[in-house]
Formats: sequence, C-alpha cells, structure tokens
Amino acid sequence: MTKRILIFSLAYYPRHVGGAEVAIKEITDRISGEEFEFHMITLRFDDNLPKTERIGNVLIHRVGFGGKYISKILYVPLAAMYAKRLHRQEMFAGVWAMMTYMLFPTVLLHMLGVRLPYVVTLQDGDPFEYVFKRPHIRVFSPLLRYGFRHATIVQSISTYLADWLQKFGTTCPVVVVPNGVDMQKFSVRGTEKEKELFRKKFGKNKNDILLISTSRLVYKNAYDDIIRALKKISENVHLIAVGQGKDEAYLRDLAMKEGASARVVFVGHVDYIDIPKYLSASDIFIRPSRSEGMGNSFIEAMASGLPVIATQEGGLSDFIFDEVHNPDKPKTAWVVPRDAPDAIAHAVEDIVTHPEKVREVVHNTRVLITGSYEWDTIASRMSKEVFTKLV
Repeated sequence: MTKRILIFSLAYYPRHVGGAEVAIKEITDRISGEEFEFHMITLRFDDNLPKTERIGNVLIHRVGFGGKYISKILYVPLAAMYAKRLHRQEMFAGVWAMMTYMLFPTVLLHMLGVRLPYVVTLQDGDPFEYVFKRPHIRVFSPLLRYGFRHATIVQSISTYLADWLQKFGTTCPVVVVPNGVDMQKFSVRGTEKEKELFRKKFGKNKNDILLISTSRLVYKNAYDDIIRALKKISENVHLIAVGQGKDEAYLRDLAMKEGASARVVFVGHVDYIDIPKYLSASDIFIRPSRSEGMGNSFIEAMASGLPVIATQEGGLSDFIFDEVHNPDKPKTAWVVPRDAPDAIAHAVEDIVTHPEKVREVVHNTRVLITGSYEWDTIASRMSKEVFTKLV
C-alpha cells in the first residue's frame, strides 16, 4: 500500500533552487511511487505560478503570496492550516520538514490536532548562532526545541549538523545521510573547443586559469578572501562568480579597490541545469567557507573533475581532507584556513604547478563520490533509514 508523505519546504522548483530543493527532487524522483507518494506545501513566491502543480514525483501545493519577509512569516500558519485540510483528503502517513525552520508549520500542525510522525532534515549552512540566536528567532525557540524533541527521526546531512541536537536534549534517532550528486550530469567534460568558446563569453582565453565558485554572494562564502588573494597570484588567474546575493555591490567595490575588477566576472544567477557547463569550462573550484552545513557545490565540482580549494568548516570536514589535517585519509582537496587570502594564493599556485598531484586528488574524489555520494545511493538510504520510520 502506498504511503503518503507531506513535505514542508519554503521554496521549491522552478525558482529559488538551492541545495535543499535539489535534494528533495533528486531523492523523490528516485523513490518508487508504489512505495511513497509525496505532496509538498510551499510558498507561492510568484502569482504566475500555479497553486497546484506536479513536478517530478511531488504534487506541489502553493500557499501565500509573494516573497517578501511578511509573506514568509505568514507561510507558517497558512501552510499548517492548508495541511490540516489536505490531510482529511489524503490521509498522510508522515511529514518531512525540510530544514530547521520548517519545524514551525510542523509544530503548528500538531497544535491544530494533526499529530503525525515527522522527520526534520538539518540542511542549514549558517552557523548555529545565526540559525537559533537571532532576536526574532530566539522568541520562537521554544517551538523549535519542542519540534526537535518530538521528532520521530532527524536526518542530518553532516556529522557537524547532527551534533547540534545535543544542545536541544533530544533523544530521538539521528541518522547522517548527506546530499549527493548526479554523476551523469556533472562528470561529462566538454571538448577543448567547447571550453574555449565558453570562455570567450567572459573575455577569457585558453591560457587563462579560471577559478569558479557556484555560491551565493554572502559573507559565509568568503568571496572577499578570494578577491584579496587574486593580487597575490599570477595575472592570468581569474574568478568566475556564479550566484547572486546581498554582498554583490560590496564585492564589486572590493574588486575595484584591489585592482582586480578585470579579473572577476560576476555571472549572476544560473539555472541549476546549466551549472555543469560552467564547471566544465573552469579549472579550479574554490569556496573558502566561513561556515557550511555540508556543501553540495563541492561534491558537484569534484564530480566534474575539478581540484577543490576549501576550508574544513562545519560539514566540510566529512569529505574535505588533506595530508596535514587527515594523514590517514586520501587527499581530496587543498585545505586552507578561514580568512586566509595568502593560503588561498598558495593553494592556487600549488595546483597550477603540480598537475600530477591534481590527477591523484581528482582520482581520490571520484572514488569517494562513487562510494557514498551518488543520488541513487542517497535516495535508497532515505527510503530505508528515514521514511520507513514514519509509517
């Protein structure tokens, strides 16, 4: 008998697609509809989006209006009330709260008398203090504590995030199931001709070294450190910044002050389906994160065969290894401290001048991903280790 799972997710396809939204789609698309049927209640960011729509194996129900802050707040009661009505019709077996704040509609649904078993997925990329200690969140922290303590199971995408639960005193089962990557999409490298044509779009030639970061332009992703490192590196090294964010104006100004404006390309938003093309045309993936829940972009870059420069902040320590910090594990990246432009410059030069080391590391990352981070494996684990606990 098919079991129905209701998902609470503030955002979803076709817009506002990040790591959490990719995870939902990749997982649900790979789980048999004869086993589980998925519904989702999400925010209707745009009036042009239909109120009900099927995307892949998920039936989407959109509530609310617009993407302003007040709309995101109103989503919580609207989603909970809609879920109560929808449950009468669909008889859900359980609830999947995607990311911490989706505990708010989940707990409110409990208060409205619909006490379904639920899983909460820890996907947060910001530090614990940012997620839980901000004044406007602290007011509602009792609801979050209640949500964690009464969860049927918690799924964390990293051991770092799993450790958060100790601060809430929860005794519910916790399983670490990371996000994954579609190897078919990301492992295909373009031809040299395709690479050259792609680079010409940005005024770069085949002799330029392209650093790429597919990341939001926000403080935690440390674009400022990359820009400061550029003046310490050969002038044929350039940065391709793929993403949007509130720090864009600041970063453009910083690039100008550092004399690096001609070496930084701010691409803006790129649809997720096109990200492999950008990675394929680049030489080095870089994101010296100040915080990270896990970091889908790193896994995608590794699948694309790129050497990676990263910190070991947060969940990155699960798969970002080097010979200094992890002498017992195969090297998978060039590890730099946070807030260290000099170390970034050194890592870039080491990659450029040691192609034999790059080949070894790329081989190591391919073995790592194939064993543990392909979406087929992740979806199977979610079905067996998470969703079966709800029914």
